Amino acid sequence: MEIGIAFPKVMPVGDSARIIEWAERADDGPFSSLAMVDRLVYGNHDPLIVFAVAAAVTSRIRLMPTVLLLSLRNAAIVAKQVASIDAISGGRFSLGIGVGSRPDDFAAAGVSMKARGRRLDEQVATLRRIWAGEPAAEGAGPIGPAPARAGGPELLIGGRSVPALERAGRLGDGYVAGAAGAGVSNQAQEVAGYYKVVEAAWKDAGKAGRPRLVVALSCAVGEYAAERTRESMRSYYAFRGEAAKSMDMSIPSTPEAILDGIGVFEDLGADELILEPGHADLDQVDRLADVVAGL
Repeated sequence: MEIGIAFPKVMPVGDSARIIEWAERADDGPFSSLAMVDRLVYGNHDPLIVFAVAAAVTSRIRLMPTVLLLSLRNAAIVAKQVASIDAISGGRFSLGIGVGSRPDDFAAAGVSMKARGRRLDEQVATLRRIWAGEPAAEGAGPIGPAPARAGGPELLIGGRSVPALERAGRLGDGYVAGAAGAGVSNQAQEVAGYYKVVEAAWKDAGKAGRPRLVVALSCAVGEYAAERTRESMRSYYAFRGEAAKSMDMSIPSTPEAILDGIGVFEDLGADELILEPGHADLDQVDRLADVVAGL
């Protein structure tokens, strides 16, 4: 099982050097991927812009949003942006996408939440068509640049609803399960159930092999860092109102607990686990690297 690391959900504003150094330290470490979540009505940086920066200062690590809210965006423009980052990074980009579930994001983007699943289906078809070098639409020519990988970068799809899970199996190259704070064992049980639905849809579509499984785990080294991660998660889920305050925020915060969590997801059969600290101190990259190096 590969092990990646995520940017915290929010990086300090006005400290661009920290974004660059986080990416450089991740690239120097034992991590397979550098991931990032997406929101619109939130204080985070735009993931595609951050990954464009990261592509310029890294040489090895995979770059992967987990997940980009494609439903809020124009698919043709995203296809060009993603192909550009993929080309600049030398084919190190994997695109995780999802429909999104926050009404305020859709309101701010001026996009209806109705039929967003059907919209995503159409957007995936548009991405595939553009990356294959075909005309983007009737009367329009191809959109470049060509991605580094023929047919475009790996496409992972996230979500928890049955339609989203079936979409991951039917249209994606794999499934990405977002981080949760309900405890590693409970999260693993949920992911196992989700993945069965993805696998069934994959087989029904007549696809060979198996879908890739990527899972994110909220964690941090040190109790202070763990509490900051809990605060970050509560802020991220604040749209749920009072329910966000009562969420179970079990954050592995010792090397032993994090290693146990890694073992749980390895036993589950995950292809990659993304360690997601909510604390933006740079020493978290190094301390999590030490944990991974001890495997």
